[in-house]
Amino acid sequence: MTTSELYYTLALLQVEGVGDIVAKKLIHHCGSAEKVFDTKKNKLLAIDGIGEILLKKLSGKHIFDTAQKELDFIEKENITFHSFLDDDYPERLKHCVDGPAVLFSAGNINLKAKRIISIVGTRNITSYGTEFCRKLIEDLAPLNPIIVSGFAYGVDITAHQLAIENNLQTIGVLAHGLNQVYPKTHKKYVAKMEQNGGFITEFWSTSNPEKENFVKRNRIVAGMSEATIVIESADKGGSLITATLANDYNRDVFAVPGRITDKYSLGCNNLIKTQRAHLLSSAADLVYILNWEVGFKQSKSIQKQLFIALEPMEQKVYDFLLKNGKEVMDLIALECELPIYQLSSILLTMELKGVIRPLPGKLFEAI
Repeated sequence: MTTSELYYTLALLQVEGVGDIVAKKLIHHCGSAEKVFDTKKNKLLAIDGIGEILLKKLSGKHIFDTAQKELDFIEKENITFHSFLDDDYPERLKHCVDGPAVLFSAGNINLKAKRIISIVGTRNITSYGTEFCRKLIEDLAPLNPIIVSGFAYGVDITAHQLAIENNLQTIGVLAHGLNQVYPKTHKKYVAKMEQNGGFITEFWSTSNPEKENFVKRNRIVAGMSEATIVIESADKGGSLITATLANDYNRDVFAVPGRITDKYSLGCNNLIKTQRAHLLSSAADLVYILNWEVGFKQSKSIQKQLFIALEPMEQKVYDFLLKNGKEVMDLIALECELPIYQLSSILLTMELKGVIRPLPGKLFEAI
């Protein structure tokens, strides 16, 4: 997107009655945001959902004045912008009908990685949630996923910090413009996040962190990710909205189970009970359900060393696969007398040690 096209896109978004869906529809039909303002009235009226009232508002002088002010801010602060038609716009978000027409970003974001997951949850994270999040990200680190969250208190900032600790790219999706930090106490994390990742928002410099903005923000968190993970949640909360959006976008949702008496496990338990989320007991569950495989390059870096030490149950599984060749997880669990949830964790650990590898069709074999 050129600066000129950004200017007209901003102006278009300032027209009353034009949101992201209508703006993208107009741009698709006319070829560009600039051409929307040059297209003849009768051609615009032929577009479904476009009427006389909206067309009159396209000529308002104030929309161009407001657009110019925001463009001046973007250029002054050297902010990166992304059109929904650009290659550097989040690929999965392109397939969301209500995805933003334009995004703004700061930092060193590289969205070429295929594995992008969002981690969300309560602002009142417990020690249980913290430790689960820590183990999850540590175990997923060799697969180099991008960790997305909302930069809020609790689960969000915990996920961002743990991603940084494990040298993973992490992206904070904001509910306000890039000219401010919310909550202010998180300002100390900004520099580290921007070193390897950064921030994305659809909101202008004139936007404040208002309640309705957080709901809009959540659709970006869910939409740009392959899967959404809810670590902890009460029976109501923003993370459940994100989970619902992810379901609506036909993305996988995972929830961490907890005791039925724990307030901040109620939301997760209900997601699992109503089959709106997969039960997540370890990183292996996510790897298995998403069918992630360690690529050739990665498998070289973690290839089996001579005489590598295996735990007793790992050795039992390895010996079984070495003797029987390729086998599915259910049969491995049956023959090795292991519950599936325990075997999933064992298989992931063995894969990272380089002694087994996953194959298409949920098969595993010894290396």
